Amino acid sequence: MRRQVGVTGMGVVTPIGCSLAAFRANLLSGVSGAGPITTFDPAQLPTRIAAEVRWEGPILRDRKITFALEAASQALLGSGRPRGRGGLSLGIGLELFSMDDLAETRRPGFVPPHSRRERLGFLQTPSDLCVSLISKRHELAHPPMTHVSACAAGTDAIGAAFRRVAEGRADWMLAGGTDSMVNPLGVAGFCRIGATTTANEDPRRASRPFDRRRDGFLLGEGAAILVLEPVEAARARGAPVLAEVAGYGCSFDAHGISEPHPEGRGALQAMTRALDDAEIAPGAVDAINAHGTSTPKNDPVETLAIKKLLGARAKDVPVYATKSMIGHLISAAGAVEAVAAVECMRAGIVHPTINLDEPDPDCDLDYVPHRAREQAQRVVLSNSFGFGGQNACIVLRRTGA
Repeated sequence: MRRQVGVTGMGVVTPIGCSLAAFRANLLSGVSGAGPITTFDPAQLPTRIAAEVRWEGPILRDRKITFALEAASQALLGSGRPRGRGGLSLGIGLELFSMDDLAETRRPGFVPPHSRRERLGFLQTPSDLCVSLISKRHELAHPPMTHVSACAAGTDAIGAAFRRVAEGRADWMLAGGTDSMVNPLGVAGFCRIGATTTANEDPRRASRPFDRRRDGFLLGEGAAILVLEPVEAARARGAPVLAEVAGYGCSFDAHGISEPHPEGRGALQAMTRALDDAEIAPGAVDAINAHGTSTPKNDPVETLAIKKLLGARAKDVPVYATKSMIGHLISAAGAVEAVAAVECMRAGIVHPTINLDEPDPDCDLDYVPHRAREQAQRVVLSNSFGFGGQNACIVLRRTGA
Protein backbone atom coordinates (compact mmCIF):
# COMPACT_ATOMS: atom_id res chain seq x y z
CA MET A 1 0.00 0.00 0.00
CA ARG A 2 1.14 3.53 -0.76
CA ARG A 3 2.07 5.53 2.31
CA GLN A 4 0.69 8.97 3.05
CA VAL A 5 3.48 11.53 2.67
CA GLY A 6 3.58 14.59 4.86
CA VAL A 7 5.57 17.83 4.79
CA THR A 8 7.17 18.19 8.21
CA GLY A 9 9.65 20.99 7.63
CA MET A 10 10.28 23.81 5.16
CA GLY A 11 13.15 26.20 4.57
CA VAL A 12 13.36 29.15 2.19
CA VAL A 13 15.76 31.75 0.89
CA THR A 14 13.84 34.20 -1.30
CA PRO A 15 13.81 37.81 -2.48
CA ILE A 16 11.09 38.59 0.10
CA GLY A 17 12.56 36.74 3.06
CA CYS A 18 15.33 34.36 4.08
CA SER A 19 13.31 32.63 6.76
CA LEU A 20 9.91 30.97 6.66
CA ALA A 21 8.37 33.58 8.97
CA ALA A 22 9.62 36.54 6.93
CA PHE A 23 8.63 34.92 3.64
CA ARG A 24 5.11 34.16 4.90
CA ALA A 25 4.56 37.67 6.27
CA ASN A 26 5.70 39.41 3.10
CA LEU A 27 3.88 36.92 0.87
CA LEU A 28 0.52 37.55 2.51
CA SER A 29 1.16 41.31 2.54
CA GLY A 30 1.90 41.48 -1.19
CA VAL A 31 5.48 42.73 -0.88
CA SER A 32 7.62 42.83 -4.02
CA GLY A 33 11.25 41.71 -3.95
CA ALA A 34 12.17 43.44 -7.21
CA GLY A 35 14.84 46.07 -7.67
CA PRO A 36 17.86 47.10 -9.76
CA ILE A 37 20.43 44.34 -10.33
CA THR A 38 23.35 44.69 -7.92
CA THR A 39 25.28 41.42 -8.39
CA PHE A 40 26.87 42.76 -11.61
CA ASP A 41 26.66 45.82 -13.84
CA PRO A 42 23.77 45.28 -16.30
CA ALA A 43 24.04 48.69 -17.97
CA GLN A 44 24.47 47.25 -21.47
CA LEU A 45 21.47 44.90 -21.24
CA PRO A 46 17.80 45.57 -22.04
CA THR A 47 16.81 44.11 -18.64
CA ARG A 48 18.48 45.76 -15.66
CA ILE A 49 16.20 44.62 -12.85
CA ALA A 50 15.64 41.37 -10.97
CA ALA A 51 14.36 39.97 -7.69
CA GLU A 52 17.60 39.37 -5.82
CA VAL A 53 18.05 37.71 -2.45
CA ARG A 54 19.30 40.17 0.18
CA TRP A 55 21.99 37.84 1.45
CA GLU A 56 24.41 39.24 4.04
CA GLY A 57 26.47 36.13 4.78
CA PRO A 58 29.38 34.58 2.88
CA ILE A 59 28.80 32.92 -0.49
CA LEU A 60 30.14 29.39 -0.85
CA ARG A 61 31.38 29.08 -4.44
CA ASP A 62 28.00 29.86 -6.01
CA ARG A 63 24.88 31.67 -4.77
CA LYS A 64 22.58 28.75 -5.55
CA ILE A 65 24.74 26.42 -3.44
CA THR A 66 24.68 28.80 -0.48
CA PHE A 67 20.91 29.24 -0.75
CA ALA A 68 20.26 25.48 -0.89
CA LEU A 69 22.46 24.74 2.13
CA GLU A 70 20.63 27.36 4.18
CA ALA A 71 17.16 26.19 3.09
CA ALA A 72 17.98 22.56 3.88
CA SER A 73 19.24 23.45 7.35
CA GLN A 74 16.12 25.52 8.06
CA ALA A 75 13.85 22.69 6.92
CA LEU A 76 15.47 20.11 9.18
CA LEU A 77 15.59 22.51 12.10
CA GLY A 78 11.83 22.99 11.80
CA SER A 79 11.12 19.29 11.34
CA GLY A 80 13.61 17.67 13.62
CA ARG A 81 15.53 14.83 12.06
CA PRO A 82 13.19 12.06 10.85
CA ARG A 83 14.01 8.47 11.71
CA GLY A 84 15.70 6.14 9.27
CA ARG A 85 17.60 6.65 6.04
CA GLY A 86 17.15 9.96 4.26
CA GLY A 87 17.84 11.17 0.75
CA LEU A 88 17.92 14.31 -1.38
CA SER A 89 15.98 15.26 -4.51
CA LEU A 90 17.03 18.65 -5.86
CA GLY A 91 16.10 20.78 -8.85
CA ILE A 92 19.04 22.97 -9.76
CA GLY A 93 19.85 25.56 -12.39
CA LEU A 94 22.12 26.05 -15.36
CA GLU A 95 25.32 24.06 -15.05
CA LEU A 96 28.37 26.31 -15.31
CA PHE A 97 31.95 25.84 -14.28
CA SER A 98 33.36 28.63 -12.17
CA MET A 99 34.71 31.33 -14.47
CA ASP A 100 37.57 31.88 -12.01
CA ASP A 101 38.48 28.17 -12.24
CA LEU A 102 38.49 28.25 -16.03
CA ALA A 103 40.63 31.37 -16.07
CA GLU A 104 43.08 29.71 -13.68
CA THR A 105 43.58 26.73 -16.01
CA ARG A 106 44.68 29.13 -18.79
CA ARG A 107 47.28 30.85 -16.63
CA PRO A 108 50.89 30.10 -17.61
CA GLY A 109 52.44 27.68 -15.18
CA PHE A 110 49.07 26.44 -13.94
CA VAL A 111 49.35 23.69 -11.31
CA PRO A 112 46.23 21.72 -10.26
CA PRO A 113 45.13 22.16 -6.63
CA HIS A 114 46.86 19.95 -4.08
CA SER A 115 44.65 19.98 -1.00
CA ARG A 116 41.71 17.61 -0.80
CA ARG A 117 39.29 20.51 -0.22
CA GLU A 118 40.51 22.40 -3.28
CA ARG A 119 40.51 19.27 -5.48
CA LEU A 120 36.92 18.45 -4.55
CA GLY A 121 35.75 21.93 -5.46
CA PHE A 122 37.91 22.78 -8.48
CA LEU A 123 36.05 22.69 -11.82
CA GLN A 124 32.96 21.21 -10.24
CA THR A 125 29.53 22.37 -11.35
CA PRO A 126 26.94 23.63 -8.81
CA SER A 127 24.94 20.39 -8.76
CA ASP A 128 28.10 18.34 -8.15
CA LEU A 129 28.92 20.40 -5.10
CA CYS A 130 25.43 21.19 -3.89
CA VAL A 131 24.05 17.67 -3.58
CA SER A 132 27.35 16.46 -2.11
CA LEU A 133 27.52 19.20 0.52
CA ILE A 134 23.89 18.81 1.60
CA SER A 135 24.14 15.01 1.69
CA LYS A 136 27.32 15.07 3.76
CA ARG A 137 26.19 17.80 6.12
CA HIS A 138 22.98 15.96 6.97
CA GLU A 139 24.34 12.40 6.67
CA LEU A 140 21.90 11.32 3.97
CA ALA A 141 22.23 7.65 3.14
CA HIS A 142 20.54 7.45 -0.27
CA PRO A 143 22.26 8.58 -3.49
CA PRO A 144 20.98 12.06 -4.35
CA MET A 145 18.80 12.84 -7.35
CA THR A 146 19.19 16.01 -9.40
CA HIS A 147 16.56 17.45 -11.74
CA VAL A 148 17.34 19.81 -14.59
CA SER A 149 13.87 20.18 -16.15
CA ALA A 150 14.20 23.97 -16.34
CA CYS A 151 11.30 25.84 -14.72
CA ALA A 152 9.66 22.55 -13.68
CA ALA A 153 12.72 21.22 -11.83
CA GLY A 154 11.73 22.19 -8.29
CA THR A 155 8.30 20.62 -8.63
CA ASP A 156 9.74 17.53 -10.33
CA ALA A 157 12.17 17.17 -7.44
CA ILE A 158 9.34 17.24 -4.90
CA GLY A 159 7.30 14.82 -7.01
CA ALA A 160 10.16 12.33 -7.33
CA ALA A 161 10.86 12.48 -3.58
CA PHE A 162 7.16 12.03 -2.84
CA ARG A 163 7.11 8.84 -4.90
CA ARG A 164 10.19 7.45 -3.16
CA VAL A 165 8.71 7.97 0.28
CA ALA A 166 5.21 6.86 -0.72
CA GLU A 167 6.53 3.62 -2.20
CA GLY A 168 8.77 2.86 0.78
CA ARG A 169 12.04 3.28 -1.12
CA ALA A 170 13.23 5.96 1.32
CA ASP A 171 12.35 6.62 4.94
CA TRP A 172 12.38 10.38 4.35
CA MET A 173 13.62 12.91 1.82
CA LEU A 174 14.80 16.47 1.50
CA ALA A 175 13.25 17.85 -1.67
CA GLY A 176 13.17 21.19 -3.43
CA GLY A 177 15.07 23.47 -5.76
CA THR A 178 17.71 26.17 -5.91
CA ASP A 179 18.79 28.61 -8.57
CA SER A 180 20.49 31.91 -9.26
CA MET A 181 20.74 33.09 -12.84
CA VAL A 182 21.09 36.75 -11.92
CA ASN A 183 24.49 36.87 -13.57
CA PRO A 184 25.75 38.27 -16.89
CA LEU A 185 25.26 35.05 -18.84
CA GLY A 186 21.85 34.25 -17.33
CA VAL A 187 20.31 37.68 -17.80
CA ALA A 188 21.84 38.20 -21.25
CA GLY A 189 20.59 34.80 -22.39
CA PHE A 190 17.01 35.52 -21.38
CA CYS A 191 17.25 39.00 -22.91
CA ARG A 192 18.42 37.42 -26.16
CA ILE A 193 15.21 35.41 -26.52
CA GLY A 194 13.03 38.28 -25.35
CA ALA A 195 11.78 36.44 -22.25
CA THR A 196 12.39 39.06 -19.53
CA THR A 197 10.64 42.29 -18.71
CA THR A 198 12.27 45.59 -19.65
CA ALA A 199 10.19 47.73 -17.27
CA ASN A 200 13.37 48.96 -15.62
CA GLU A 201 11.96 52.28 -14.39
CA ASP A 202 9.52 50.69 -11.93
CA PRO A 203 10.94 47.32 -10.79
CA ARG A 204 8.31 46.54 -8.14
CA ARG A 205 5.55 46.74 -10.73
CA ALA A 206 7.41 44.89 -13.49
CA SER A 207 6.13 41.37 -12.76
CA ARG A 208 2.49 41.47 -13.87
CA PRO A 209 1.03 37.96 -14.29
CA PHE A 210 -2.24 37.90 -16.25
CA ASP A 211 -2.15 41.69 -16.79
CA ARG A 212 -2.68 43.23 -20.23
CA ARG A 213 0.59 45.19 -19.95
CA ARG A 214 2.88 42.31 -18.99
CA ASP A 215 6.01 42.15 -21.15
CA GLY A 216 8.04 39.22 -19.80
CA PHE A 217 9.12 37.63 -16.57
CA LEU A 218 11.16 39.19 -13.82
CA LEU A 219 14.18 36.99 -13.07
CA GLY A 220 14.54 35.96 -9.45
CA GLU A 221 16.77 33.72 -7.35
CA GLY A 222 16.55 31.63 -4.22
CA ALA A 223 15.85 28.17 -2.84
CA ALA A 224 13.29 26.12 -0.95
CA ILE A 225 13.67 22.69 0.64
CA LEU A 226 10.91 20.55 2.15
CA VAL A 227 11.18 17.55 4.48
CA LEU A 228 8.96 14.70 3.27
CA GLU A 229 8.23 11.65 5.41
CA PRO A 230 5.37 9.21 6.02
CA VAL A 231 2.56 10.86 7.96
CA GLU A 232 2.39 7.89 10.34
CA ALA A 233 6.12 8.10 11.12
CA ALA A 234 5.95 11.86 11.66
CA ARG A 235 3.09 11.55 14.12
CA ALA A 236 4.85 8.73 15.94
CA ARG A 237 7.82 10.99 16.66
CA GLY A 238 5.65 14.01 17.46
CA ALA A 239 6.65 16.05 14.42
CA PRO A 240 4.28 18.66 12.95
CA VAL A 241 2.63 17.60 9.69
CA LEU A 242 2.20 20.86 7.81
CA ALA A 243 0.48 19.39 4.75
CA GLU A 244 0.25 16.22 2.73
CA VAL A 245 1.72 15.76 -0.74
CA ALA A 246 -1.12 13.75 -2.24
CA GLY A 247 -0.19 13.45 -5.92
CA TYR A 248 2.27 14.32 -8.66
CA GLY A 249 1.96 14.53 -12.42
CA CYS A 250 4.31 15.53 -15.21
CA SER A 251 4.26 15.77 -19.00
CA PHE A 252 6.41 16.74 -21.95
CA ASP A 253 4.59 18.34 -24.86
CA ALA A 254 7.73 19.28 -26.86
CA HIS A 255 5.89 22.07 -28.67
CA GLY A 256 8.67 24.65 -28.62
CA ILE A 257 11.84 25.67 -26.83
CA SER A 258 10.42 28.75 -25.10
CA GLU A 259 6.66 28.66 -25.60
CA PRO A 260 3.85 26.40 -24.38
CA HIS A 261 1.51 24.44 -26.59
CA PRO A 262 -1.20 26.94 -27.65
CA GLU A 263 -3.97 24.59 -26.50
CA GLY A 264 -2.33 24.01 -23.12
CA ARG A 265 -2.02 20.26 -23.73
CA GLY A 266 1.05 19.68 -21.59
CA ALA A 267 -0.21 21.84 -18.73
CA LEU A 268 -3.59 20.11 -18.71
CA GLN A 269 -1.98 16.68 -18.86
CA ALA A 270 0.30 17.40 -15.89
CA MET A 271 -2.57 18.71 -13.74
CA THR A 272 -4.83 15.81 -14.71
CA ARG A 273 -2.15 13.24 -13.95
CA ALA A 274 -1.44 14.82 -10.56
CA LEU A 275 -5.12 14.68 -9.58
CA ASP A 276 -5.45 11.12 -10.88
CA ASP A 277 -2.38 10.14 -8.87
CA ALA A 278 -4.01 11.63 -5.76
CA GLU A 279 -7.37 10.04 -6.61
CA ILE A 280 -8.97 13.47 -6.28
CA ALA A 281 -11.56 14.87 -8.70
CA PRO A 282 -11.07 18.32 -10.27
CA GLY A 283 -14.20 19.46 -8.46
CA ALA A 284 -12.37 19.17 -5.13
CA VAL A 285 -9.67 21.71 -6.04
CA ASP A 286 -9.96 24.80 -3.83
CA ALA A 287 -7.10 26.92 -5.19
CA ILE A 288 -4.25 26.85 -7.70
CA ASN A 289 -0.78 28.31 -7.31
CA ALA A 290 -0.22 29.21 -10.94
CA HIS A 291 2.98 29.05 -12.93
CA GLY A 292 1.98 32.65 -13.75
CA THR A 293 5.18 33.89 -15.36
CA SER A 294 3.95 37.29 -16.63
CA THR A 295 4.95 36.39 -20.19
CA PRO A 296 2.62 37.11 -23.12
CA LYS A 297 2.29 33.45 -24.10
CA ASN A 298 2.26 31.52 -20.81
CA ASP A 299 -0.51 33.30 -18.95
CA PRO A 300 -3.38 32.85 -21.44
CA VAL A 301 -2.35 29.25 -22.16
CA GLU A 302 -2.27 28.38 -18.46
CA THR A 303 -5.66 30.05 -18.09
CA LEU A 304 -7.03 27.93 -20.93
CA ALA A 305 -5.64 24.72 -19.41
CA ILE A 306 -7.22 25.53 -16.02
CA LYS A 307 -10.57 26.15 -17.72
CA LYS A 308 -10.35 22.77 -19.43
CA LEU A 309 -9.48 21.10 -16.13
CA LEU A 310 -12.14 22.72 -13.94
CA GLY A 311 -14.90 23.29 -16.47
CA ALA A 312 -17.87 25.38 -15.35
CA ARG A 313 -16.40 26.14 -11.89
CA ALA A 314 -13.08 27.50 -13.20
CA LYS A 315 -14.00 31.11 -12.44
CA ASP A 316 -14.93 30.22 -8.87
CA VAL A 317 -11.50 28.84 -7.96
CA PRO A 318 -8.82 31.37 -6.89
CA VAL A 319 -5.64 31.24 -8.95
CA TYR A 320 -2.70 33.12 -7.46
CA ALA A 321 0.77 33.92 -8.84
CA THR A 322 3.70 33.96 -6.41
CA LYS A 323 5.99 35.19 -9.20
CA SER A 324 4.25 38.57 -9.07
CA MET A 325 6.25 39.17 -5.87
CA ILE A 326 9.43 37.08 -6.15
CA GLY A 327 9.94 36.87 -9.88
CA HIS A 328 10.80 33.66 -11.70
CA LEU A 329 13.27 31.55 -9.75
CA ILE A 330 13.63 29.10 -12.66
CA SER A 331 14.68 25.73 -11.17
CA ALA A 332 13.76 26.88 -7.66
CA ALA A 333 10.38 28.35 -8.64
CA GLY A 334 8.23 25.27 -8.09
CA ALA A 335 9.76 24.52 -4.69
CA VAL A 336 9.28 28.06 -3.36
CA GLU A 337 5.74 28.11 -4.75
CA ALA A 338 4.98 24.79 -3.04
CA VAL A 339 6.01 26.38 0.27
CA ALA A 340 3.80 29.37 -0.55
CA ALA A 341 0.87 27.05 -1.26
CA VAL A 342 1.35 25.19 2.03
CA GLU A 343 1.56 28.42 4.02
CA CYS A 344 -1.58 29.81 2.36
CA MET A 345 -3.45 26.57 3.01
CA ARG A 346 -2.41 26.52 6.67
CA ALA A 347 -3.40 30.16 7.14
CA GLY A 348 -6.72 29.83 5.33
CA ILE A 349 -5.66 32.71 3.09
CA VAL A 350 -4.79 32.97 -0.59
CA HIS A 351 -1.99 35.43 -1.20
CA PRO A 352 -2.46 38.23 -3.73
CA THR A 353 -1.32 38.48 -7.32
CA ILE A 354 0.13 41.97 -7.22
CA ASN A 355 0.29 44.43 -10.13
CA LEU A 356 -2.82 43.00 -11.78
CA ASP A 357 -4.31 46.36 -12.78
CA GLU A 358 -5.72 45.64 -16.24
CA PRO A 359 -6.59 41.95 -16.72
CA ASP A 360 -5.91 40.53 -20.16
CA PRO A 361 -9.26 39.62 -21.80
CA ASP A 362 -7.80 36.14 -22.42
CA CYS A 363 -6.99 35.83 -18.72
CA ASP A 364 -10.42 35.93 -17.12
CA LEU A 365 -10.17 33.81 -13.98
CA ASP A 366 -10.09 34.89 -10.32
CA TYR A 367 -6.41 35.77 -9.82
CA VAL A 368 -6.85 37.41 -6.36
CA PRO A 369 -5.61 40.84 -7.44
CA HIS A 370 -3.74 43.18 -5.09
CA ARG A 371 -4.84 41.88 -1.66
CA ALA A 372 -4.83 38.56 0.16
CA ARG A 373 -8.18 36.92 0.78
CA GLU A 374 -9.54 34.55 3.40
CA GLN A 375 -10.23 31.22 1.74
CA ALA A 376 -10.47 27.78 3.31
CA GLN A 377 -8.42 25.30 1.29
CA ARG A 378 -8.41 21.53 1.55
CA VAL A 379 -6.81 20.73 -1.83
CA VAL A 380 -4.38 22.97 -3.74
CA LEU A 381 -2.57 22.45 -7.04
CA SER A 382 0.89 23.94 -7.59
CA ASN A 383 1.88 24.30 -11.25
CA SER A 384 5.29 24.53 -12.95
CA PHE A 385 5.54 24.68 -16.74
CA GLY A 386 9.05 24.88 -18.14
CA PHE A 387 10.89 25.71 -21.33
CA GLY A 388 10.98 22.88 -23.83
CA GLY A 389 7.48 21.72 -22.86
CA GLN A 390 8.45 20.26 -19.47
CA ASN A 391 5.44 20.42 -17.15
CA ALA A 392 4.89 19.35 -13.54
CA CYS A 393 2.15 19.65 -10.95
CA ILE A 394 1.78 18.52 -7.35
CA VAL A 395 -1.38 18.15 -5.28
CA LEU A 396 -1.16 19.44 -1.73
CA ARG A 397 -3.80 18.51 0.81
CA ARG A 398 -4.47 19.98 4.21
CA THR A 399 -3.53 17.60 6.97
CA GLY A 400 -6.47 15.49 7.99
CA ALA A 401 -8.54 16.43 4.93
